[in-house]
Amino acid sequence: MDELRLKALAKVNIGLDVLRKREDGYHEVRMIMQTIHLFDKLRIKKTKEPGIKINSNLYYLPVNENNLIHKAAKLMMEEFSIQEGIEVFLEKHIPVAAGMAGGSTDAAATLYGLNRMFDLGLSMKSLKEYGVRIGADVPYCLMRGTALAEGIGEKLTPLAPMPKCPVLVAKPGIAVSTKFVYENLRLDKQTQHPDIDRLIENIEDKNLGKIARDMGNILETVTIKHYPEIADLKKIILGTGALNALMSGSGPTVFGLYENEKTAKKAYKIVRKSGLAKQLYLTTIYNNRK
Repeated sequence: MDELRLKALAKVNIGLDVLRKREDGYHEVRMIMQTIHLFDKLRIKKTKEPGIKINSNLYYLPVNENNLIHKAAKLMMEEFSIQEGIEVFLEKHIPVAAGMAGGSTDAAATLYGLNRMFDLGLSMKSLKEYGVRIGADVPYCLMRGTALAEGIGEKLTPLAPMPKCPVLVAKPGIAVSTKFVYENLRLDKQTQHPDIDRLIENIEDKNLGKIARDMGNILETVTIKHYPEIADLKKIILGTGALNALMSGSGPTVFGLYENEKTAKKAYKIVRKSGLAKQLYLTTIYNNRK
C-alpha cells in the first residue's frame, strides 16, 4: 500500500467535568466525548527517501516536529524501524486550537494509517497505547463515537450512541490557551459541576431534549469570564432555536444541538450574518455503532 486517504473527525464535549488537580500537575476529568461529521483530510504517501514531510492548505500550521502528525509518524517509525519515509498532505477544516481535538485526531489518523500502510498488525488497543504517548485525546480519536473519558482523558468507556441530530459549530476569532484555562480553574464547595451520570442515563434513553438540557462544561467558568465573545455566541445560538449551546473543551468553539435540519439551516444563516463566528459549520452527530 503506497498511498492512503483518511478522514480525521472532530469531537465536541457533551459534558466536561474536572474533579481535582493531581500531584503530577494534570487534572482528573470526567468527560462525555462525541464525534461529529466535521473532518480533516489526510493523504499519506510512502516515499523511498527516509523522513517525514508534511504539507498543508493552511500556511500558518507547523509542518515540523511541532505538528502531532509528525510526532505520531516519528513514534511509529522509530518503534518499528521503518526505513522508508512518508509524505503527508493535510487538508485542514477543523478549527485550530478550538477545543475540538483537531491536532489529536490528525495524529490518530496517522497512527491508523501507518499501521495499515506498513502492515504492522497492531490492534486498536495497541494503537491507543501509542496514542496516549502523543496526547490524552488521541486514544479517543482512534475510538470515535460516544464515550466517557476519565483519568486525564485516556481512560475510555464506550457509551450508547448519541441520537443523531444537526450540530452547528461556531468558532469566534479568538485564541484560548488550554494551559491558561486549567491554571485559572477554581475547584471549591461553591463550584457547580455538570451531572455526568445523569447525562449518561439520558444518552442511554436516547432522549435528545434531556441530553441538551443537562449538557455542561465546567471550563466555561474560566473561559467565558475572560472571553465574553463566547457568551455572545452562546446567546445568539440559543436564540435561533437550539436545544442548547455549549463550549467544547477549553474553547473557544461553541456548538448548538438542534431538533431538525430546517431550524439548524436557519440558525446557520443568522449566526453567519451576526459576524460573531470566524468559522462556522453545520454538521451532524457521528456514530460508529448503531
